[in-house]
Amino acid sequence: MPLYTKRAYDEPEKDDGYRVLIDRLWPRGINKEELQLDDWLKELAPSEELRKWFDHDPEKFKEFKKKYRKELDDKSGLVASLLSKAKSQNVTLIYAAKDREHNNAVILKEYLADKLE
Repeated sequence: MPLYTKRAYDEPEKDDGYRVLIDRLWPRGINKEELQLDDWLKELAPSEELRKWFDHDPEKFKEFKKKYRKELDDKSGLVASLLSKAKSQNVTLIYAAKDREHNNAVILKEYLADKLE
């Protein structure tokens, strides 16, 4: 599967392919050249309200996932655009959260993978 997730603070690699930041906020302490992005799709990030509610609390992750997937359902055009990229090249979803297992990139990757099947 050509979908990957990577923290914004991890080194970019040649195999990352299309690198897209999927957070609403720019990662702290990183300039645009360092991040080496192809795109920034803040519209695919969780809504401000949902992001603040979740507050990176792993105990809320299951409910966050359900709510975020519902938000993604309403963004079919942006999702389709990203899926189109994933059909022809690697796509790496870039995020800033410290928790590598409980973040929006993990959910978005799973969401996109479901759509590719």
